[in-house]
Amino acid sequence: MTEATPRLSTFPLARERTFDPPDELARRRAEAPLQRMTYGDGHEGWLATGYAESRAILADARFSTRPELMHSALPQRVELRRDPLPPGFFLQMDPPDHTRYRRLLTGQFTVRRMKQLEPRIHDITESRLDAMEREGAPADLVRSFALPIPSLVICEMLGVPYEDREKFQHDSSVILDLEASTDEIRTAMYDLLAYLSDLVAAKRKDPGDDMLSGLAASEELTDAEIAGMGLLLLIAGHETTANMLGLGTFALLTNPRQLAVVRDDPDAVENAVEELLRYLSILHIGPTRTALEDVEIGGTMIRAGETVTLSLGAANRDPERFEGGDTLDVTRSAQGHLSFGHGIHQCLGQQLARVEMRIAYPALLRRFPGLRLAVPPEEVPMRATSAVYGVRRLPVLW
Repeated sequence: MTEATPRLSTFPLARERTFDPPDELARRRAEAPLQRMTYGDGHEGWLATGYAESRAILADARFSTRPELMHSALPQRVELRRDPLPPGFFLQMDPPDHTRYRRLLTGQFTVRRMKQLEPRIHDITESRLDAMEREGAPADLVRSFALPIPSLVICEMLGVPYEDREKFQHDSSVILDLEASTDEIRTAMYDLLAYLSDLVAAKRKDPGDDMLSGLAASEELTDAEIAGMGLLLLIAGHETTANMLGLGTFALLTNPRQLAVVRDDPDAVENAVEELLRYLSILHIGPTRTALEDVEIGGTMIRAGETVTLSLGAANRDPERFEGGDTLDVTRSAQGHLSFGHGIHQCLGQQLARVEMRIAYPALLRRFPGLRLAVPPEEVPMRATSAVYGVRRLPVLW
């Protein structure tokens, strides 16, 4: 067992190329896949860039997700760890609380349940393509296609009125903005929680056939807990898939051979979605864990109380796991990537996201076989300061 050589740094955010993680992350991974990093409050914790090390940390119950134990790699987010966690926001809870909340939702996101949703997702996708065709080119693919599809799906599942989308999409973007002030994030968080609390109260009086109504019928949960669970599901349910659809289409439009495979070979779509998830790794920073006791990972000792920030983008490009990982190859088997996390906190809605992407990508490319960028690639505006990376707008022609 050896101690890694201390190598102080802060988490790099600046990307040299649109679809690649910051170059510094690859350099650090080559030096040592787990090494020292200075956090925004001066804490000396760790940066994990290797696949094996990141997977091991995510799988190890001796690492906590509780925010009061965390240190932020970003100075502007240091104060947020002192804020009380919204009831029901189980992403940042350890067992047994995490187990209790997740158990109540697991049945809603099974492979079988997602199969049942496929016809509706097909209908939503086709309706958005019809609208794009009617409105004509040029179009912003984010506004017309990438954002509406997952937003409509998660709104129907949760029972959130789609006509309120501007409100929750705005609040979500503020919460995920890495440059937003602490006050701005708190305001957006509490605003969205208040909205969902009112919605839950209404569903207790007049339930529908949706997830929030089902949770409201349970005697195990308070309105505040259901609102917190709804907050997590609403943000995760539209932000991540929307950015994958937008950024993934952008990547394919700049790789015509890869695009042709997705468009023309139905048998290749499943692999292609996994490869796009691996290659793009849209979580810009994190996840983050704090050791509850001394833990040895890959020969390096992480002491109790030390925080570790993972770079999934670097881990998913690790040549020890994915040969030629810096290249997009939709024919490769990218199974085992960490884009949905790993362990007990692995993304609950991963099967929903997969179904949405497997339907949406080929449907878009077949409806508009001449789809192309309306501006040079370097002029596409990126979400460079969001916790979830993607494109702000994607102007297209066909």
